[in-house]
Amino acid sequence: MEEIKVNLGERSYPIYVGFGILDDIGGLFNQRKVCVLTNPVVDSLCFERLEKSMGDAGIEVKKIVVPDGEGSKGFDTLCGVYDSLVTAGTARSTPLLTLGGGVIGDLGGFAAGTFMRGIPYVQIPTTLLSQVDSSVGGKTAVNHPSGKNLIGLFYQPKFVIIDIDTLKTLPEEEFLSGLAEVIKYGIISDRKLFDYLESEREKVMKREGGALKYIIKSSLKIKANIVSRDEREAGLRAVLNFGHTFGHAVENLTGYGAIKHGMAVAKGMAVSIGISSKMGLLSESEGVRMLNLLEDYGFDLSLPGFSRGEYEDVINYDKKASGEAINFVLTEGIGCVSLKKKRVADIVDIIEF
Repeated sequence: MEEIKVNLGERSYPIYVGFGILDDIGGLFNQRKVCVLTNPVVDSLCFERLEKSMGDAGIEVKKIVVPDGEGSKGFDTLCGVYDSLVTAGTARSTPLLTLGGGVIGDLGGFAAGTFMRGIPYVQIPTTLLSQVDSSVGGKTAVNHPSGKNLIGLFYQPKFVIIDIDTLKTLPEEEFLSGLAEVIKYGIISDRKLFDYLESEREKVMKREGGALKYIIKSSLKIKANIVSRDEREAGLRAVLNFGHTFGHAVENLTGYGAIKHGMAVAKGMAVSIGISSKMGLLSESEGVRMLNLLEDYGFDLSLPGFSRGEYEDVINYDKKASGEAINFVLTEGIGCVSLKKKRVADIVDIIEF
């Protein structure tokens, strides 16, 4: 088990990364009771291992199961989680463990941050997407009909546990969705990671242990560094939204859950790459490399056939918008991005629909 630190003063916490560490999780806790939020799929695959380790450590486990999928990240499900926490006799010192992907992590983190004005929580991500991105940084949220993650708060976990072995049973589409975020890290901050993804695509797609460990640790180090320097997205952290503005618009317009988050972000990255090229920020050769890498991993980069006006309306509701302007993340080359404040209408006009 290796450790990566998120440095946030008294809110600092470790990210534990390794193989099979879910079987030893009980040793990381000193409470006599924990609550675990999960979904039916992850429950059947992982919960027994966690429960055994907790039992061996003398810890009582209260399980809360919510339906799988993006549809669970809403107010109805959230209220059900609160009800379950009350029924379980949750105290302010009782940790809530989020065992699952990004939906479980976001929903559980928001519930923990608001229940009894805040109880501790621990992220145990089981998808590649949540392991490299959403489990770290304290962003928690639920969706609103007007936009993804519109209702949320920053609330840091006590620690994050990443068992790479959980990826063995991950469906191919879910794995690919996570790779979009890994590619994002290469584009925004790490040419070495980008080169590795180009040269070692076969090892990555076969989920070889060494390859997975490398791309996960590389991604986490970037995320931890950025969060440590800008916890609440006052400036630098916004670069992590590369591809997300149009990605979220795609998710909204198609209906949350119809397109996987990573698949939508890949489309959004392609849009950002195209805009960067047309604005003269990005050389043709580097733009081609970026698009080729996305396509080589099997991403469909086409935008769903909605009108300019529909995309503009949705983006104007985006939580990153300020009036008519938006801090749009553009790329100036592999490993380098910048924030440009632009009118949404001007950005949409650049795109070839």
